[in-house]
Amino acid sequence: MTTATITRPLSFGGAPLSAWAFGIRIWAAVVVALAASFWLELEAPSSAAITVAILAAPTRGQALEKARFRLLGTAIGVTAALAVTAVFSQTRDLILAAFAGWIGLCVFAAGLMDGNRAYAAVLSGYTVALIAIQQLDTPQHVFESSVARGAAIAVGITAVALVNDLLAAPDSFPQLASQLAALHARVRDYAKPVPSDEATDTATAAGLLRDIAALRPEIASLATESASGSIRSAAARSAAVALVAAVHAARALKAVVTATNPAMGDMSAATLESRALAPASREFLRRTSEVREGLAALNAGHRLPWAWRMPLYRSRVIAASAGLRAAAHLVLASGFFVLAGWPSAEVSLSLVALVIGLGAVSPNPQGFTVAAFIAAPIAAILAGTLEFLILDGVTEFPLLALALAPFVIGTMVAATRPDPMVASLGRLNLIFILVILSPSNPQSYNANSFLFVVLFLCTGIGLLLAAQTLIPPESIERRQRWIMASVRRDFELGLSKHDRRLAPEEAIFRDAARIGQIPDSGASHRDGAVLAEALSYFDRAAAIRLGRERVARLAETSLSHLATEAEEALAAEDTQRLRDIGLKLKDAVGAGSALAEEISGELALAAIVIDAARHAASPAMETVS
Repeated sequence: MTTATITRPLSFGGAPLSAWAFGIRIWAAVVVALAASFWLELEAPSSAAITVAILAAPTRGQALEKARFRLLGTAIGVTAALAVTAVFSQTRDLILAAFAGWIGLCVFAAGLMDGNRAYAAVLSGYTVALIAIQQLDTPQHVFESSVARGAAIAVGITAVALVNDLLAAPDSFPQLASQLAALHARVRDYAKPVPSDEATDTATAAGLLRDIAALRPEIASLATESASGSIRSAAARSAAVALVAAVHAARALKAVVTATNPAMGDMSAATLESRALAPASREFLRRTSEVREGLAALNAGHRLPWAWRMPLYRSRVIAASAGLRAAAHLVLASGFFVLAGWPSAEVSLSLVALVIGLGAVSPNPQGFTVAAFIAAPIAAILAGTLEFLILDGVTEFPLLALALAPFVIGTMVAATRPDPMVASLGRLNLIFILVILSPSNPQSYNANSFLFVVLFLCTGIGLLLAAQTLIPPESIERRQRWIMASVRRDFELGLSKHDRRLAPEEAIFRDAARIGQIPDSGASHRDGAVLAEALSYFDRAAAIRLGRERVARLAETSLSHLATEAEEALAAEDTQRLRDIGLKLKDAVGAGSALAEEISGELALAAIVIDAARHAASPAMETVS
């Protein structure tokens, strides 16, 4: 008899060694970026170091993908800065108004995307602040500032890529494969006939769909990781889509088991529906087999014979609301600075735009601003300690590099902690320390400049927090209503019009991603009712899409008229008619049609799923309404 041993990752100081290795890589990249910037005599060497801090990611693929989108976002932002300055160079107020509108547009665009694409969108917004707004009084220098910033960003990106290669930054696909395998195990456990109440079953299913859909940005980053990255990314996408399909298959199997249980209803009805048990079991086994094939291809770097996409759902209404709020917050902050008449307030306004942008791609923008408000004074103390106590006037670059080590490594180790607040403080502190210190050659050691930067940083974030308090985000209940309205609208549209742009599995994944976007208000009864209604539409839509795909196989046979009838019954959700058509197909088996027997059971399965979903959602719809 053998005893299983649980291996734990090696740790030091309460953090795993991988976190320390990550911190050392980022410190090395910051040093390389600064050394290259000093050697090239760039105008803004600190921008190269800040680029490294923003691109800091534990794995090679995530860093490279973010670097690619950072270049794209910077190019768009520079173009917008030149356009805004050219059109409104003589009117300060109009520049600020145009900038607020641009920030709002970029936040709206970010709300329609995820991952590093959303980051590129907000970067396009605050790049205008870092270039045009900081040169508000000298618009003739905008082009030179754009070139300097572009050069510094290129140096920072090169430093990250070089250090990641030299220090063997880990690939992300092994960890992603482990996450997908863990989700696969959870789906198999969910499919087991374990007694549970309806609320627990709903929460479990919604949690699975949310966790699967949340892997979409990480899967996308695989494409830039290595030569086989695009193949691994396609395998991971297919595995994730198959996982969502497996969740639906597990729910369908549960519905069939309930319907065929004589204790749950009429014996004759249970016997009639038993023909759906075989296709339900076969469907779940097929989906779990697809997951295993996807995981094997991901680990081996092999191409699958099929490749599914992972369509993204984002609410345009929620994105537009976020964009309007971002513009309003910037208008309030800039209005304060204009009325106050403070000199050099452009720096503070640029930092406000930076926090708005980075907060827009976080789950909780106001919470991100709170974290920034806490991090700013901490970063000021740390930067002051570094500049005036540790460095204290030294000009040798090796001493600067050594002095930066504990601050960069420590903040990056904190950024890897599981606590979201600690992780945010770690990442923000590194960015703010480099902004306040602003390493240059030679270092200025100007106490007045240091105090002004700290003052503007804290004031800008404080103003943004006040503006977000005055114009708060919409309530969670309203966001739930907006998302559920889109669920109902798309479901009704899907009944009347068969969308062939997406495979049924891809459309099911998009519905799962929408369920993952439903926020939690903390009111368990209402949240459970909303999720139950969303899952009802999820099950019914999936059953209809898969049913249409299956009956389409009859189109070229002598039973094509029954295929047409089945299409109409699916569109009308007429479950009794589906059962009747299934019986007609079963009678056709005598004519030697094995396909008819198979589709007969699948139509019975679709009818059971639709009826079960309607029944489960009825009390939920009453609660939500």
